[in-house]
Amino acid sequence: MVHPIFSVLITKPELVMEHVAGYASLLREETSSVGKEVARRAVAWGVTLFAFLVFLILAGVAVMLGSVHAAFHWTLIVVPGIALALAVGGFMVARKPLPEKAFTELKAQLDADAQALRAISARS
Repeated sequence: MVHPIFSVLITKPELVMEHVAGYASLLREETSSVGKEVARRAVAWGVTLFAFLVFLILAGVAVMLGSVHAAFHWTLIVVPGIALALAVGGFMVARKPLPEKAFTELKAQLDADAQALRAISARS
Protein backbone atom coordinates (compact mmCIF):
# COMPACT_ATOMS: atom_id res chain seq x y z
CA MET A 1 0.00 0.00 0.00
CA VAL A 2 1.31 3.43 -0.93
CA HIS A 3 1.49 6.00 1.84
CA PRO A 4 -1.18 8.73 1.41
CA ILE A 5 1.44 11.45 1.19
CA PHE A 6 2.95 9.82 -1.90
CA SER A 7 -0.44 9.57 -3.60
CA VAL A 8 -0.95 13.30 -3.01
CA LEU A 9 2.53 14.02 -4.37
CA ILE A 10 1.75 12.09 -7.52
CA THR A 11 -1.86 13.15 -8.13
CA LYS A 12 -1.80 16.78 -6.94
CA PRO A 13 1.73 18.22 -7.02
CA GLU A 14 0.33 21.77 -7.14
CA LEU A 15 -0.95 21.36 -3.56
CA VAL A 16 2.50 20.37 -2.38
CA MET A 17 4.04 23.32 -4.22
CA GLU A 18 1.53 25.70 -2.62
CA HIS A 19 2.39 24.23 0.78
CA VAL A 20 6.13 24.67 0.16
CA ALA A 21 5.52 28.22 -1.09
CA GLY A 22 3.60 28.93 2.11
CA TYR A 23 6.56 27.68 4.13
CA ALA A 24 8.92 29.88 2.11
CA SER A 25 6.69 32.90 2.67
CA LEU A 26 6.45 32.21 6.39
CA LEU A 27 10.21 31.73 6.63
CA ARG A 28 10.85 35.00 4.76
CA GLU A 29 8.46 36.85 7.06
CA GLU A 30 10.01 35.39 10.21
CA THR A 31 13.54 35.99 8.93
CA SER A 32 12.85 39.65 8.17
CA SER A 33 11.70 40.21 11.72
CA VAL A 34 14.72 38.45 13.22
CA GLY A 35 17.16 39.54 10.49
CA LYS A 36 18.10 42.83 12.11
CA GLU A 37 19.09 41.08 15.33
CA VAL A 38 21.09 38.48 13.44
CA ALA A 39 22.86 41.20 11.44
CA ARG A 40 23.67 43.11 14.63
CA ARG A 41 25.12 39.97 16.18
CA ALA A 42 27.18 39.26 13.05
CA VAL A 43 28.64 42.78 13.16
CA ALA A 44 29.35 42.35 16.87
CA TRP A 45 31.22 39.08 16.19
CA GLY A 46 33.23 40.85 13.47
CA VAL A 47 34.11 43.69 15.84
CA THR A 48 35.05 41.18 18.53
CA LEU A 49 37.35 39.23 16.24
CA PHE A 50 38.99 42.33 14.79
CA ALA A 51 39.48 44.00 18.17
CA PHE A 52 40.94 40.82 19.67
CA LEU A 53 43.41 40.51 16.80
CA VAL A 54 44.40 44.16 17.28
CA PHE A 55 44.81 43.46 21.00
CA LEU A 56 47.12 40.52 20.30
CA ILE A 57 49.25 42.59 17.93
CA LEU A 58 49.45 45.58 20.26
CA ALA A 59 50.18 43.37 23.27
CA GLY A 60 53.03 41.73 21.35
CA VAL A 61 54.42 45.13 20.39
CA ALA A 62 54.10 46.31 24.00
CA VAL A 63 56.00 43.25 25.24
CA MET A 64 58.75 43.85 22.69
CA LEU A 65 59.00 47.54 23.54
CA GLY A 66 58.95 46.77 27.26
CA SER A 67 61.79 44.30 26.89
CA VAL A 68 63.93 46.67 24.82
CA HIS A 69 63.43 49.70 27.08
CA ALA A 70 63.99 49.10 30.76
CA ALA A 71 61.54 51.85 31.73
CA PHE A 72 57.85 51.03 32.14
CA HIS A 73 55.35 53.37 30.53
CA TRP A 74 51.60 53.29 31.19
CA THR A 75 50.71 53.39 27.48
CA LEU A 76 52.15 49.89 27.08
CA ILE A 77 49.17 48.65 29.11
CA VAL A 78 46.46 51.16 28.18
CA VAL A 79 46.65 50.93 24.38
CA PRO A 80 46.21 47.13 24.14
CA GLY A 81 43.70 47.37 27.00
CA ILE A 82 41.45 49.60 24.89
CA ALA A 83 41.39 47.00 22.12
CA LEU A 84 40.70 44.26 24.67
CA ALA A 85 37.85 46.27 26.20
CA LEU A 86 36.34 46.75 22.74
CA ALA A 87 36.64 43.00 22.09
CA VAL A 88 34.95 42.18 25.40
CA GLY A 89 32.16 44.68 24.68
CA GLY A 90 31.59 43.18 21.23
CA PHE A 91 31.58 39.70 22.75
CA MET A 92 28.92 40.72 25.27
CA VAL A 93 26.69 42.07 22.49
CA ALA A 94 27.31 39.07 20.23
CA ARG A 95 26.46 36.52 22.92
CA LYS A 96 22.97 37.86 23.59
CA PRO A 97 20.45 35.16 22.68
CA LEU A 98 17.93 35.62 19.91
CA PRO A 99 14.46 36.66 21.03
CA GLU A 100 12.39 33.72 22.22
CA LYS A 101 9.65 34.57 19.77
CA ALA A 102 11.99 33.88 16.86
CA PHE A 103 10.46 31.43 14.38
CA THR A 104 7.55 30.50 16.69
CA GLU A 105 4.99 30.51 13.87
CA LEU A 106 7.23 28.38 11.69
CA LYS A 107 7.80 25.92 14.54
CA ALA A 108 4.07 25.75 15.21
CA GLN A 109 3.34 25.08 11.53
CA LEU A 110 5.98 22.35 11.38
CA ASP A 111 4.50 20.74 14.51
CA ALA A 112 0.99 20.91 13.06
CA ASP A 113 2.16 19.28 9.83
CA ALA A 114 4.02 16.57 11.74
CA GLN A 115 0.90 15.80 13.77
CA ALA A 116 -1.20 15.66 10.62
CA LEU A 117 1.26 13.25 9.00
CA ARG A 118 1.26 11.09 12.14
CA ALA A 119 -2.55 11.02 12.11
CA ILE A 120 -2.63 10.06 8.42
CA SER A 121 -0.07 7.29 8.88
CA ALA A 122 -1.96 5.97 11.94
CA ARG A 123 -5.18 5.70 9.92
CA SER A 124 -3.61 3.72 7.10
